[in-house]
Amino acid sequence: MVAFTLPSWWQRRSAQPWCRTALSGGPSLEGAVDAAVRELGHGGEADLALVFASTSYGSDLPRLMPLLQERLKARHWLGCAGGGVIGTAADGAAHEREQEPALSVTLLRLPGAEIHSFAIDTAALPDLDAPPAPWIEAVGIDPAAAPSMVLLVDPTCTAINDLINGLDYSYPRTDKVGGVAGQHSAGHGSLLLADGVHTGAIGCVIGGGWRLDPVVAQGCRPIGPVFEVEAAQRNVVLRLTSERSSGTPVACLQAILADLSPDDRERVRHSLFLGVGRSNFDLPLSQTDPEHAESAGQDAFLVRNLIGVDPRTGSVAVGERMRQGQRVQFQLRDGTTSLQEERHLLSVERLQAPDPLAALLFACLGRGRGLYGKPDGDVALCRELFPELPISGAFCNGEIGPVSGTTHLHGYTASWAFLVPDRNGATLDS
Repeated sequence: MVAFTLPSWWQRRSAQPWCRTALSGGPSLEGAVDAAVRELGHGGEADLALVFASTSYGSDLPRLMPLLQERLKARHWLGCAGGGVIGTAADGAAHEREQEPALSVTLLRLPGAEIHSFAIDTAALPDLDAPPAPWIEAVGIDPAAAPSMVLLVDPTCTAINDLINGLDYSYPRTDKVGGVAGQHSAGHGSLLLADGVHTGAIGCVIGGGWRLDPVVAQGCRPIGPVFEVEAAQRNVVLRLTSERSSGTPVACLQAILADLSPDDRERVRHSLFLGVGRSNFDLPLSQTDPEHAESAGQDAFLVRNLIGVDPRTGSVAVGERMRQGQRVQFQLRDGTTSLQEERHLLSVERLQAPDPLAALLFACLGRGRGLYGKPDGDVALCRELFPELPISGAFCNGEIGPVSGTTHLHGYTASWAFLVPDRNGATLDS
């Protein structure tokens, strides 16, 4: 009788999925790797290994992936350095390790998954006016086979928005989640792909029988009415108008302050942002005031920094190019608001999606203890709704995720990606 061996793609499809995680630390990279390998144990080859290392190990990054690959097996390796790391220890506890040497490793076995890794030279991006073909060639996979993408960008990249816009243009139906890696003083990049260290951008496309469900929590709440930009020059807003009033941004904000509590007036001094409309340009102002904020869709606003005020003219500078006719709304940020918004968004994910195998979190360096006054704020909230879910990720210099169907670079945000089975995904033989 002749022995019959199943093809490798069928073996992967018929196997059971699993996730193994490790979270270690210490001053020595070798010691952190040894501890992580012990926690992970032996369990066969993974389809994807995700590695997040503290920038405390910045000078040793070129040694990290080879050290892990000597003792662990995975088909694809991806990760980055971060200002802090997020991981799940062998005892199942998830933690956010801020401002300390730490290493997070997650091994994933994903039967039926089609995973494609890529690297992009961001110093030579295709023209934004070009057809999609050069962008697709840079990534190396058909958009029809790319429902989800993890995208990591080196902090030295000066064309992050062009990169995101180009990928959205060429992969319009692909959910993209990730972040800008942490900075360090060594002369190499902060991105980890295969066995090397990279600059530019790296990522992986996940398709076949799996997908990533994105959840972007911006952590702000609106104050005052929704305004329309009456006049603007580049990123400077000169005048605003609403159904009830019009004037300079400073004058409009002063009118709002009169109705705020003393605590909120104090928050305005250090936690004021501007929400810039994205999906509600065509809504009349009567449908976008605070009383209709829920029906209009909170995620219709992209939260941006206010980076300057001109007291002579009452204008404000925004961390976004502005144009006449855009809808805007002042926003406040605090720990309580952030938790409330994030709890709501994660609850929706809990109700609507299949049970996830794992979650990725790319969190702003301004979150964590600085926002909540205690450690593990975001991961503890996630564990309330997903009690045993493995979580890994990094604290970033900017977070990538979709708002109203368009991918953006965010600040002060928690950008989640939940890895779930996709019964509608097409599996390609490999």
